Amino acid sequence: MTDWHIAQMNVADAVATPDDPKLAEFMAQLDEINALAEASPGFVWRLKSDSGNATDILVSDDPYFLINMSVWEGVEALFDYVYKTAHTDVMRRRKEWFKPPSAPYMVLWWVPAGHVPTPQEGLDRLAHLRANGPTPHAFPFRERFPAPAEADAAD
Repeated sequence: MTDWHIAQMNVADAVATPDDPKLAEFMAQLDEINALAEASPGFVWRLKSDSGNATDILVSDDPYFLINMSVWEGVEALFDYVYKTAHTDVMRRRKEWFKPPSAPYMVLWWVPAGHVPTPQEGLDRLAHLRANGPTPHAFPFRERFPAPAEADAAD
């Protein structure tokens, strides 16, 4: 067990509210995709309400703005889930359900093992990435930074 886990948040502007028929196919897949995440190697935690997903957790007055958060043992475990499972099929269809992003919509950051990040923490990290580009504080898959203990050992 490591001292650090990787947290991720992704956000999207939906083309409709979650209860609209335009999002019906997306919503119908959520339970299966979330169960796949929870059964994936390296999964630690995901944000969810009593509904079992995060689509009804509002972080703004905009009902079209959706968030998703999770924590994984490491970046590779998260990457494998995102890009090497049925989750990829859902991502391929995101243009049907979500408006094209005008800024980074996904952020990664290291958290101490056992820490459960809040939606505000994720939004703050995403804002940092958008304002400053990739840094050890907030980064995308393409420009990864090592966990703090690993970074300290490299110095």
